[in-house]
Amino acid sequence: MIYEERNYSFAPLNFRPFLRLFEDEGLALTCAHLGQLVGYFTAETGALNTAVHIWAFEDLADRERPRAAMWSDPEWLAYSAKVLPWIVRMENRLLKPTGFSPLQ
Repeated sequence: MIYEERNYSFAPLNFRPFLRLFEDEGLALTCAHLGQLVGYFTAETGALNTAVHIWAFEDLADRERPRAAMWSDPEWLAYSAKVLPWIVRMENRLLKPTGFSPLQ
């Protein structure tokens, strides 16, 4: 199992509109493609106006297939066109759990 951590930072005026639009349009669409959402968070300290989301995949191939399909989906492309201009920074990490991690 691998976990993908994605961090999106926004200009302050765009952060709440992004969260509303993601909840209304993006969440179901993203889950339909990527599957297992582990958690979706907002930062309370450090870099503010940041959304952090974590997705679980069996392996790299399990991550690549749905992401490729997502970027060929016209509905996803239309949604992305709305939110991508609001994102000022994107960070991505692929995480592998240790043998003693509660998440495997």
